[in-house]
Amino acid sequence: MHAVPEVPCVRAYVALGANLGDAQAAVGRALADLGGLPRTRLVARSSLYRSAPVDAGGPDFVNAVAALDTQLSPLDLLDELQRLELEAGRERPYRNAPRTLDLDLLLHGDARIAEPRLVVPHPRMHERAFVLLPLAEIAPERVDAAQLAAVAGQAIQRL
Repeated sequence: MHAVPEVPCVRAYVALGANLGDAQAAVGRALADLGGLPRTRLVARSSLYRSAPVDAGGPDFVNAVAALDTQLSPLDLLDELQRLELEAGRERPYRNAPRTLDLDLLLHGDARIAEPRLVVPHPRMHERAFVLLPLAEIAPERVDAAQLAAVAGQAIQRL
């Protein structure tokens, strides 16, 4: 019998957002669902925030960020996130359309990935208060004062 090599656990951060239907309930349900992913444990979750859409129309978003300890590879984790989006009724009729659930992989350990399906660190995370404020709440070492100052003009409210 061959020993299965132990896959190291990596800290990953996922941004959650929704602005269709009961967005607050959708984000809350998704936070719970993240903890149920295979070989993954939810270790922290931010408060919920309300923010105006960025580069999009539609109602305000409800946002949060979750920290996960996972043994899933970045692409396997992306597949799981997209499965949760589909189960929540996510449709992609056009870029930045309003959505029932949006799950973005922000960081996966120290991985640097630039592939057609996935770019990590998330390429626009430092431009968005709805990512930086909840991320700073649960991982202050990942966000610096200059980054927060750069998004200070964006409308966002903790719920």
